[in-house]
Amino acid sequence: MSKKKSSVLLVYTGGTIGMMQDAKTGELKPFNFNYLAEQIPELKKSDISLSSVAFKKPIDSSNMHPQIWIELAELIRTEYEKFDGFVILHGSDTMSFTASALSFMLENLNKPVILTGSQLPIGIIRTDGKENLVTAIEIAGAKQNGKPVVNEVCIYFEYKLYRGNRTHKYNAEHFNAFESPNYPPLAEAGVHLKYNHQAMAKASAKKLTVYNSLNSDIAILKMFPGINKNVVEAILSAKNLKAIVLETFGAGNCTTEKWLTDLLAASIKSGKIILNVTQCNAGAVEQGKYETSAQLKKIGVVGGKDITSEAAVTKLMFLLAQKLNKKEITRLLTKSLRGEITA
Repeated sequence: MSKKKSSVLLVYTGGTIGMMQDAKTGELKPFNFNYLAEQIPELKKSDISLSSVAFKKPIDSSNMHPQIWIELAELIRTEYEKFDGFVILHGSDTMSFTASALSFMLENLNKPVILTGSQLPIGIIRTDGKENLVTAIEIAGAKQNGKPVVNEVCIYFEYKLYRGNRTHKYNAEHFNAFESPNYPPLAEAGVHLKYNHQAMAKASAKKLTVYNSLNSDIAILKMFPGINKNVVEAILSAKNLKAIVLETFGAGNCTTEKWLTDLLAASIKSGKIILNVTQCNAGAVEQGKYETSAQLKKIGVVGGKDITSEAAVTKLMFLLAQKLNKKEITRLLTKSLRGEITA
C-alpha cells in the first residue's frame, strides 16, 4: 500500500519572493504561481501534493492590514480539513506582525502555518527565495506517526524555523533577516532538518477555533531621552484609543518625571490599558526591579515580560476585540496564550 502524500496549500499575499524580472524591461512584476514548478524544478521531486492560491492583487507587506489577517484566518478555516499544512508567502517587513496576529486568531491549531519570503526576488539568480520556499513546504508537509510535526504559526527564513510570535525583523540587507532572541529555533535546516521537539507547541485535543475580529485602537509610545509632555499628551488623548504599548528602556524603565507618571496614571484611570515592553532586542520587562520602573507598576501599567512589540500590538488587537473587561484583558496579557511570553 502506497503512503499517502502530504498536501500543502501555498498562499501568496505579495512580497519580494513572488516577483520576477521582466526580460525586456528589467522591471519586477508578480510571478504566475501556476508555473511554480517550472521556476523551481526541485518541487517536482517532492513527495508533497502542492496547491496554490494567490491574492488577486498582491500587496506589499508595508500595506499589510488587520483585515488581511482576518482574510487569511478565514482562508485557513475554509481549507483546514483539505490540507495537512499551509505556507504563506509574505513580504518580510511586516511578517512578524502577521505571524503574531495569526497565532492569536488560530486557537487549538494542530497543523503548521509557515510564513516565509525572501530578501531577493525568486527570479534573481542569487535569490534566497528558492531555499526558503522549498524548505517551508517540506516542513509544512512533515509528519511523524501520521501526524504533523509542527502545530503552530511559524516563520521559516535562512535555514531556521521560528515560533512566529517570538520574532522580529532585525536586518534589511542580510539573508538572515529575522531573529528570535528570547526563544530558541524550532528547527534548523542543514544536511538534515533537525527539529527541537521540546520547544514546539504540543498538539491540542480540541478543535480549531478561528477568531475573525481585531481592534486596532492602539498606539505605540516609545520612550527616548527628552520626550516632552506635548507629544505624550497628544498620543494618550487620541480619539477612541483603548490601549498603549509603552516601549521602555532596559528592563522596563523610563523617566520618573512627575508629568509623565501623572499622564499615564490618568490614562489608566480613564480605562485605557498600558502594556510595558522593552526596546531591547532581547531580555524582559521586570517592573519594580529598579526605581525607574517602580512608579509604573504602582499606577497599574502591565508588565509585558519578554513579549516582542509585534506580539504585544497584535495580542492587544486580539483581546480588545473579544469584548472582555479591562481586568480580564490585563490578566490575559500576563499569561502565555500561544507561547508568546515565557511563563
